Amino acid sequence: MSTYIVVVDDEPDVESMFRQHFRRDLRSGRFVMEFALSAPAALEQVKAIPDPSLILILSDINMPGMTGLEMLPMVKAERPNVPVIMITAYGDDATRKRATELGAAGLLPKPIDFGLLRQEIDQRLERLV
Repeated sequence: MSTYIVVVDDEPDVESMFRQHFRRDLRSGRFVMEFALSAPAALEQVKAIPDPSLILILSDINMPGMTGLEMLPMVKAERPNVPVIMITAYGDDATRKRATELGAAGLLPKPIDFGLLRQEIDQRLERLV
């Protein structure tokens, strides 16, 4: 069974950046990363991935159309046990508070600290063992 992480960001270069930072994990099949360029596309992916394969959702907050914060309650309604970490270039206290109120498991500032993100993913993978 594959373990999935969904990354939601409207910036197309985000996928190549994530694939580069996690290339060994992805090549070895440690986990699979799915990418969505919009919140509606992410919601479809989240619905399609079988339980309990989906272990983490990483979502940008500021996206055209539906924002990450608007998507968050919908994702939590669909997959209440899957943690969602919001990613933002604007990590002010109000944004952090709003994300937490909506059910986010955390907030990562941009530029992303991939070392910190790797620790977060490793912790989630260890819980599966």
